[in-house]
Amino acid sequence: MTSASRAATASGIRAAARRAPLLWALAGVLALGASVAVAVTVGPADIGVADVWSVIVAHLGGDPAAADVTPIRDGIVWDLRLPRTLLAAVCGAGLAVCGAVLQSLLRNPLADPFVLGVSSGASTGAVLVVVLGVGGGALSVPGGAFLGAVGSFALVMLLSHSLGGTPDRVVLAGVAAMQLFSSLTSFVVMTAADAETTRGVLFWLLGSLGGAGWTDVGTGTAVLVLVLAVCLGHGRTLDAFAFGQDAASALGVHVARTRLVLLCATALLTAALVASAGAIGFVGLVLPHAVRALTGPGHARLLPLCALAGAVFLVWVDTLARTVLAPKEVPVGVVTSLIGVPAFVLVLHRTRRAR
Repeated sequence: MTSASRAATASGIRAAARRAPLLWALAGVLALGASVAVAVTVGPADIGVADVWSVIVAHLGGDPAAADVTPIRDGIVWDLRLPRTLLAAVCGAGLAVCGAVLQSLLRNPLADPFVLGVSSGASTGAVLVVVLGVGGGALSVPGGAFLGAVGSFALVMLLSHSLGGTPDRVVLAGVAAMQLFSSLTSFVVMTAADAETTRGVLFWLLGSLGGAGWTDVGTGTAVLVLVLAVCLGHGRTLDAFAFGQDAASALGVHVARTRLVLLCATALLTAALVASAGAIGFVGLVLPHAVRALTGPGHARLLPLCALAGAVFLVWVDTLARTVLAPKEVPVGVVTSLIGVPAFVLVLHRTRRAR
């Protein structure tokens, strides 16, 4: 092969590499749109994609009566299935982004909001507001969830630092915090709530999108966009963290400030999602690894594709959760755990072999 041919081949490979993230992003957007459209049609009511589109167009145009469907079907699509499916997409996207950021910040492939106890802390904060009325009405459920998430992560960082601060110690501290806050949540629910409230809260804590409304979708979307923008703005900084804190500092990164900003951002997003859907585990663990294998470690590509992959994943997991035992509903967090635990073990084995 001549030097000119080699140069042309290398140029072609570089061009294909540049196009690959765009192609994956386009495929993700198309897959997400198709998933939402189809998932809304799945259920006991006979509703087609055309009906869904008709309802959406009619409502966005300001005239729900213009939809060529019955009022009951219109209500099923617009008030029940569509906000639930969109909230599933937002939660999946947000959890996947949080997992990718935490894995990079902590240089630990096992980091995610659930394993590190952030979701459990957010659940405790939300339950304290709902069941005990902590805050006297001045503190909202998302506010309580945020304070719980921040408190849990602060405890994890304190414990891991006292134990040496290694990646393994961070995960162990996270597991300890998760058990602590899960126990606190169960104690509060069992001692302070009536039987009916207990059943409802426990089902929500396992991860449930059954109460999704447009307010939840709007709040979750706004927080997701804000946090994703902040994380993308620190994309190169996150790339530098892959080489360690000392290397990042040598490259001009203000390590302590950057870590604080990104940890607070992920805590805020986790809190918003937990307040709307409960604790949904392992999404932030599984999806970043799958996407990273396709796109590489660069966060400018990784984070948007993680968001798309997480959204598609949770849309279908929620669809399965609400239909597999119909008319009963399985908490979506149970399904993600059944999928995530084997993936967690696989990552553990890969981490051990890499050493």
